[in-house]
Amino acid sequence: MSNDEMQSFAFTPENLEKAKKIIAKYPAGKQQSAVMPLLDLAQRQVGWTSQAVMEYVAEMLDMAPIRVQEVVTFYTMYNQKPVGKFHVQVCTNICCLLRGCDGVAETAKQVLGVEWGETSADGLFTLSEVECLGACTNAPMMQVNDDYYEDLTPETTQAVLEALKRGETPKTGPQNGRQFSAPEGGPTTLTELTFVPAPLGASNSKGEKA
Repeated sequence: MSNDEMQSFAFTPENLEKAKKIIAKYPAGKQQSAVMPLLDLAQRQVGWTSQAVMEYVAEMLDMAPIRVQEVVTFYTMYNQKPVGKFHVQVCTNICCLLRGCDGVAETAKQVLGVEWGETSADGLFTLSEVECLGACTNAPMMQVNDDYYEDLTPETTQAVLEALKRGETPKTGPQNGRQFSAPEGGPTTLTELTFVPAPLGASNSKGEKA
């Protein structure tokens, strides 16, 4: 759907109440600071930030539409055209590049049958190349909608995408068995925690005697 095809936009009653609560978080005269969460809310409602969305948010916050457009075009989190049900974003920044994101990217293209910026014929998947997504310790990684898939290989990338195709919910986070961002071989320090009771009469953090 192009900007021309989306002639108007309005929050649903439920999202309008959410929008009002978001705006109310900001001091009087600073309501325009709500522009980013309102754009995110609108995008979650219709899938992207069309010209109609930007003008609606601008009017709600008493902003010039061009200022809202500046926000949308600066941050890659806002989709400037419709995307599929699953927006697959592959990080190709330095840490992911050094850890093999090329293989992840090529696998995603092959499995989904698309190139960067394209949407699969069934409308399920859109593939995007993005800058750092902040999971550098667990590189290479990709984001699918709100979920992170980390420590990827071509094989685990294919497994995740194929699971999504089947309507399944693949495990998020590291795909190599590591715990969060711990070393891949497991903890190397503080592997055994021993509780040592405080001496009788010692004060705790609140200054209370034991």
